[in-house]
Amino acid sequence: MQTASETWNPQSRAQIILSALAQETRLEVFRLLSQAGPEGMGAGAIARSLDVPHNTLSTHLSILQRAGLIKSERNGRNIIYYGLQDCLTDLMAFLQDECPQAMPAGHEELHAKRSVS
Repeated sequence: MQTASETWNPQSRAQIILSALAQETRLEVFRLLSQAGPEGMGAGAIARSLDVPHNTLSTHLSILQRAGLIKSERNGRNIIYYGLQDCLTDLMAFLQDECPQAMPAGHEELHAKRSVS
């Protein structure tokens, strides 16, 4: 499965990320996983927290994973999902490079982080 982080074209990568986050449930899933931190969350816990049917959630998780916004790891019979913040750092760096006048002050360090990676 190809993810946005494996897409070489920065504009295409930005479009994939923004498209994935443009849907309300996916944005809520990403927010929830970001707040969960390194412990992550199982699909059942995510579904209960957001009151989303499991089959619908599965589709959203797949889209977020392909966009490079989350990752999953099997833990016994469970799959634990984690939010990936590096993807947002890359998106912000792209926006800073391509739309510098639109970026708020204080984001100059993003370009430096991306240049080091």
